[in-house]
Amino acid sequence: MKIAVLGGGNGSFAAAGDFALSGHEVRLWRRDAAQVAAHRAAGSGILVKDHNGRHDVKLALVTNDMAEAVDGTELIVCPAPAFAQADIARLLAPHLRDGQVVFLPPATFGSMIFAQAARDAGNHAKASFAETGTLPWLTRKHGPFEVAITIRAKRLPVGVFPLDQAPQALEVIGRAFPDAIEPCGDALSGALMNAGPIIHPPLIVMNAGPIEHFERWDIHKEGTQAAIRRVTDALDAERIAVREALGYGAPHFPLAHHYAREGEIWMYGRGSHDRLTDSGDWRERIVLTEHRYMQEDLRLGLSLLVSVAGLAAVATPLAKAFLSIGGAVCGEDFSQGGRTLKTLGLDNLGKAELQTLLRNGF
Repeated sequence: MKIAVLGGGNGSFAAAGDFALSGHEVRLWRRDAAQVAAHRAAGSGILVKDHNGRHDVKLALVTNDMAEAVDGTELIVCPAPAFAQADIARLLAPHLRDGQVVFLPPATFGSMIFAQAARDAGNHAKASFAETGTLPWLTRKHGPFEVAITIRAKRLPVGVFPLDQAPQALEVIGRAFPDAIEPCGDALSGALMNAGPIIHPPLIVMNAGPIEHFERWDIHKEGTQAAIRRVTDALDAERIAVREALGYGAPHFPLAHHYAREGEIWMYGRGSHDRLTDSGDWRERIVLTEHRYMQEDLRLGLSLLVSVAGLAAVATPLAKAFLSIGGAVCGEDFSQGGRTLKTLGLDNLGKAELQTLLRNGF
């Protein structure tokens, strides 16, 4: 299958490398012309490291030309952080064609941003947009063209916009992720599966002292203690309550299953937390005011949860508290802006009207 991958971070390199390793024709788009030139000069390859060893894979194309990257592809995968989505969506919008699937893993309701960008560009192609609850790889780049994949996702709950195009979209995504895709309904359901806004805000806020004291700190190892886990479970309960109030059924993929050694298997499968901490790749420097855990998962992810909770008439005291504390850390008011139904232009819709839009599209 022909796949375009958009972005140059950990997730994008894992996607491009892993798809190429699986035999797909992969085109990697990055906006930075100098980085593209350097990658081409190095041979347009990626070194993928996983539990099976080291694999040199060759990409079909590395480019900063969006039209060239996505022309003729069936699947367009954009694992870029949520705060980069609007710019990428505007660049992609004119080039979408009938049948193409844009997959955002995960997205914080970014499906709507990409769909709105296509609409605003006057592009009426019958493309579909989908998002899931986590990045399909636990991964970190080890060099400019080298990526380590610690774990590949086993279960990926996927929501599609518009929902009436879900069968075709899920079939295309399923060819890239064999036996891992689990339909979870519409795009908002997919957005409310996002684990990032649940796991990361408690870990960075409640570990703010050691994060700023030590040069490197592993929030998932020393930083994941019983008191923090209890808070994470309570925050996750707010997410699940919002899902239930909107009529989304189980499985809700509670984050507690990520840590459990028995019971329902979570997105990364059994034992993933231990493998993550054992890798050492998450012992890293985190600049609290800049890191995507703060700017993506807390600022955007929790503002979306709080906003949707308002529509669903569900109380989210912890999500609001973390927004307030995160904003104080950054010297901003995170209750303003962020990613909300208002900033997405959807605040004029009631619950039934929003569900109709999610099902039928614009």
